[in-house]
Amino acid sequence: MMMPPLSRPLLGLLAIAAGASVANVYFAQPLLERLAHDFALDAAVAGALLAATQAGSVLALLGLLPLADRGDRRRLLRVQLLALVVALLWLAAARNTAWLLSGMLLAGLLGTALTQGLIAYAANLAAPEQRGRVVGMVQGGVFIGLLSARVVSGAVAAMAGWRAVYLLSALLITALALLLWRRLPHVPVPAMAPAWRELLRSMVQMLLQDRALRERGPLALLLFAGLNVFWAAVPLPLSAPPLSWSTAGIGALGLAGIIGALLAARVGHWMDRGFAHRVSLGALLLMLVAWAPLLGLPQSLALLLLGVVVLDLGGQALHVSNQALLLRAPAEQHGRLVALYMLFYAVGSGVGAAAGTWMQARYGWPAVCALGAGIALLGLAWWATWRISRKAAR
Repeated sequence: MMMPPLSRPLLGLLAIAAGASVANVYFAQPLLERLAHDFALDAAVAGALLAATQAGSVLALLGLLPLADRGDRRRLLRVQLLALVVALLWLAAARNTAWLLSGMLLAGLLGTALTQGLIAYAANLAAPEQRGRVVGMVQGGVFIGLLSARVVSGAVAAMAGWRAVYLLSALLITALALLLWRRLPHVPVPAMAPAWRELLRSMVQMLLQDRALRERGPLALLLFAGLNVFWAAVPLPLSAPPLSWSTAGIGALGLAGIIGALLAARVGHWMDRGFAHRVSLGALLLMLVAWAPLLGLPQSLALLLLGVVVLDLGGQALHVSNQALLLRAPAEQHGRLVALYMLFYAVGSGVGAAAGTWMQARYGWPAVCALGAGIALLGLAWWATWRISRKAAR
């Protein structure tokens, strides 16, 4: 069956929708103080709000995303768009702690499922020779949504309160649902849809047998561990004297990484031209050398900004190249492959954040930079090992 062409306007709309979806997973981070005040929460329970959102993300990867491989992906995306709107309205109307926690769980669950489902759907629609560019475009939208979420959330909450953040997001997702409802092309549906239990069992087999996943999954773990070592630790020296940055200023630092998102489509072009290994090597080297200017904190703001741009550019390039390689697999495997890949992402993010803050608290910023550079070197060693084994197998 011939796939319908993926037009540039539809691709742009999918990228915007993916960015708007993922933002809901990160809106809560700047709102913790306000939420703790409004619901009379202590610090431990306030932190559980973020944990609920992340738990929802993991449930999405294990429970919802594999469903894309067993039925009508267009119908699944439509249902998830509507369900996310309902979840955001539920969250905005929260009146007690249990209500709030359930809303955060649903925001993480549906925001993650919709984001990753849109990436897999776009890759499914793309011609093989354009798949890298398409993945790069949609992933660029995700990255911009992720980076903008904290800044937008803090600004809207300052003007109109935290509930307005989720109400505005519900309006945006509703508008996108209306635009996408009739424009989402139909994609082939499996003649014999596998049971959900069979899908989960097959994911274990993919993890053991899929060469691209076994190579790129650990690379994703190291990639996001390195990024989160930086982003989790850097607020500590920035908020301390002599810099004493505000929370808003620290959040705005993330916008420097948008340059990487804007270059994501170009990375996809290089992937389509057969430069996958060059892109991966260049990205890993960027993530290594970025720690040299970052070591200039707190003496030089210019070096800090340069390091952020280089680190996020390398990370974004590697992320796009990883996904583009994985999604060369048959379309009926895309949902499960993305879910497994993002589980590596989740583990790396959590370990990196914990290690970065611990290293900063115990040994200071130079030790954080050494840890980040060490993780980048591990990534280079892992990539080189696979390249050598691949050449030896020929």
